[in-house]
Order: sequence, then C-alpha cells, then structure tokens
Amino acid sequence: MPLSQVSSCLSDSIITVLGVLLPHLAGTVAEKAELAGARLCIWARARAEQASCPACGRFSVRVHSRYQRRLADAAIGGRTVLIRLTVRRFFCPAADCPVITFAEQVEGLTVRYARRTPPLAEMLTAVALALAGRAGARLAPLLGLPAGRSGMLRLIMALPDPQAGPVRVLGVDDFAFRRGHTYGTLLVNIDTGKPVDLLPDREADTLAAWLRAHPGTEVICRDRAGAYADGARQGAPAAIQVADRWHLWHNLAEHVEKTVAAHHRCVREHHAALEQAAAQQAPDPGQLAAQTSTDHAENRARVVRTRQRYEQVQALKAEGKNVATVVKELRLAPGTARRYYRAASVDEVVAGTLTGWPGKLDNHKPYLHQRWNSGCTNIGQLYREIAAQGYRGSYGTVYAYLRPFKGQAAPPAVPAPPKVRHITSWILRDPASLDDDEQASLTSVRAQCPHLDALAAHVTEFAKILTGLRGGQLDAWIAQGSAGDQPDLRSFITGLKRDYQAVLNGLTLPYSSGKVEGNVNRIKMLKRQMYGRARFDLLRKRVLLA
Repeated sequence: MPLSQVSSCLSDSIITVLGVLLPHLAGTVAEKAELAGARLCIWARARAEQASCPACGRFSVRVHSRYQRRLADAAIGGRTVLIRLTVRRFFCPAADCPVITFAEQVEGLTVRYARRTPPLAEMLTAVALALAGRAGARLAPLLGLPAGRSGMLRLIMALPDPQAGPVRVLGVDDFAFRRGHTYGTLLVNIDTGKPVDLLPDREADTLAAWLRAHPGTEVICRDRAGAYADGARQGAPAAIQVADRWHLWHNLAEHVEKTVAAHHRCVREHHAALEQAAAQQAPDPGQLAAQTSTDHAENRARVVRTRQRYEQVQALKAEGKNVATVVKELRLAPGTARRYYRAASVDEVVAGTLTGWPGKLDNHKPYLHQRWNSGCTNIGQLYREIAAQGYRGSYGTVYAYLRPFKGQAAPPAVPAPPKVRHITSWILRDPASLDDDEQASLTSVRAQCPHLDALAAHVTEFAKILTGLRGGQLDAWIAQGSAGDQPDLRSFITGLKRDYQAVLNGLTLPYSSGKVEGNVNRIKMLKRQMYGRARFDLLRKRVLLA
C-alpha cells in the first residue's frame, strides 16, 4: 500500500514535541512527520544558513546542490524512526583549499557516510560490547534497533582504544587463545582493577617493549613464568617484581600432591592391615570379598595400562630421550608424558588410578554390616533402606557386595582408604576449616606415614608465612625444608630460590594478582560468548572497552 495512503500528518505541536524528545534534531527544522505502520518518518532540513568547510574551516553560504540523506534513529514508543534529512552541498570560498565542494553536517545528528544517528550508534555499540555480534543482533530488533551481526562488530572495531596512562602497579598474567597451544598476555592496573592492554603472545620481548613504551611502572605483579620475569627486568629494570601468592600456593599444592601420591602406599598398607584384621574376625566369605575387591583394583585395565606406560616412558628416558621424543613416539599428551617422565616411582603415577573415584556404596557399608549382623539379610530391603538415606547406585552393586555374606556374619566394616586428592586437600586447607572426621582422618594419615607428617608440618608453616606476610621467616623455612627427606618439597624450594627476590616481595608486600585472575576469567566468558572465533583485535577491543 502506498505510504501516502497509510500515513497521517502530525500537527505542528507534535513536531514541536518531537524536538523535545529528539534533542539531536535541535540543529534542524522538522518539516513533517508521518506514521507508516511500525515506522515513524521525520522530514527535516538544516537550520543554519551557512556551513564550514571540513578542510580549511571557512564558512560558506554558496549552495551547490541539495540531496536527501536517510538516517536510522533510536526507537520511540517501540517504533523504529527514520529521519529524511535534506542536506546542502556548498562551494568552499577559499581558492587555495583543495576541497571545491563539501556537504554540510548537523552537529549531534550526522557523521560523514553514516546511516545512523549518533544516539542510535551509541545504543548499538553498547549492545555489541555487551553481547558481541550474533547475540547482539538477536537482541537489538527486540529493542527497536535492527542491526546485523557484522554491523555490530564494525561498531566495536570503530571505537578508539582507551588511553593507557602511567600504571603504578601492573598485573601481568597469561590467558589462552586455545588452551595448550596459543596464549596471550593480559595487563591489568592493580589499583583500579581494569585491563590496560592485551598482548598477542607471552614472550619476554613483547612485554619489555610494552613497558618501555609506557614508563612509570613501579611494581609488577606476575606469576612464576620466567618469560615475564625477563620481560619485566628488560622493560622496567627499576620496578619491583612481586610473585603472586596464589601462584606460590598453587605451585606448592602441585608438589604436595606428588608427594602424597608417592607415599600413598603407606595409607593403603595400613588399610590392608585393618582389612586383614577384620577378616580374621569373620568367616572366609568376608576375607574372600575383601581380597576380591583388592584384586579387582590391582587388575583394573586403567591400572595395568598406567603401569605399562610408566615402564615405556622410563625405558625411553634411560635411553637418553627427552620429553618431546617420548610424546612423539608414544603419542601421549605433553602433560601426561612429563608426569611419567619425572615420577620417581610407579606409585607416584598409579596412586590416583589405583584408588579410583569414591564408590557410591562406601559411605553405606558400615550401616549394611550392622543391619546384616542384626539379622536383616534381605538384600532388597537393605537396598531400599540405603536408597532412602541417599544411595544413588544400583541394586546390582548392593547384591554383589552382600552376596558373599549369605549364611554368614558380615565382617566388621573397614572405611575405605582416603584418596590422594582428599589427603592433599586436608594438608593444604586451614585446620580450622576441617570438620571432626577430616581432622581425625588427617591425624591418622600423618601417624601412618612419617613423610606425610613432615610434609604437613612444612605446609602449615609456609601457609602462616604466606597469609601473614611474614617474608622475614622465608629463609628459615627454606633451610628446614631443604634439610628433610622431601624430594618434591626440595624441588619447590629450588624454584623459590631461582626467583627469590620476587618471592620474598610477594610474601612481604600487600600486592597481589587477584584482580588479574578475575579479568582472566572474564576473558574466558567473552571468548565463549563469541563462540571462540574472535580474532585478537576484536577480543582486545571487548576486553578493554566492555
């Protein structure tokens, strides 16, 4: 249907109201406004009688010609708005000006070559920064701001970079473009918590070049990476380097887990002794069930495969081959190959696989034994009782466990040995945060293995230094840790000595990279929002501006 048949002219008073609702039209004269379905069309022309040349700045009143521009504007009352602006082209009065004619621009309304008004562009840019292209393009039409995903991305890329002034305390950490393959560097102003810049890699030269281009940094908070230490030393030699406390604790946790895995045999042997003592108090079926469970764990396919891989890696290591060669020949993941290559014994790598995940029935075994010995030998009834208590396993699991006890008394229930990750967690956590059962379990583990007892004592002392910022006690702790029989702890101490001054600063000064870690998590969210397909320049814009 023709526009003239569906539109209705608005009165002069409504046009006046539009001038109030649309302040960016203050520099124009609204001549007419029409409603055409869900669109409001406004005809307007520039109010000024002259315009300035964009090249020389001189004003001109000589009109060369006129033409009409179509500008999309922000929605009003849920209706899209289209402004039909009549624009004049002027002659430049300056004879020496390279511009002969130029088109007038209305301040606050038009930009060269733009088909959107600045208010609409600002709204779409805000949506694009928050949601990126695809999601932003889905939301914009619902707000009366139709736009395509490519147009949304162009709005982001057209934004100028924020000015990075002097940063007194700089946080440095890496983030993954593709985990395990390519990484970049995130720079954060610790005082404000805002990102300062993104670098396309995590090389020392790149960081050093950025620091030289942005002088004024006094403190650099970083992780334990050697590249960042070298880059900070080259680019800002006068700055104080601070090793982040979270990374120090994380590094210690990795060495603690290795030690627990290497000495988990002590815990398993103690558990086996308890099972044997329980079996001696019970008829043969109970002993058979315990032995069957142990044999099943030892002969599980994952355990056998882990032992075989360890032997293969150690054989290649004995031949003088490095980790890269092991990865290539055995087709292992780099992290797995390094773990097998550096392990002092097979127990260190097989401990977690041997103990496996906690069984769904483990917490209910004492109850089953007590009910069985009290006379309830109906397996179906027992299954329903523990299911009411929260058991989520199958009836077959309960039947297979209780079947050897038929016609006999059940042996005393022996709690399953704690897993490597559980022991590691107890050692690393604040003792005040452990409940009574966890405290008792940790005390039992420390009593069963002198190495784990000494390790827990060292970890507790280091935690006090770290949380209390008692860097003056670091040397004494290093001396005590180096004197003991703790290979993994000595390896951790060697790393501390290699980066001693930064570690000492981290354990003494109040600076931390916590705000950097928060921004790294934010980058992960932005990457997922863009389906992981954003190039570096687009990701950088959103990180700095969103």
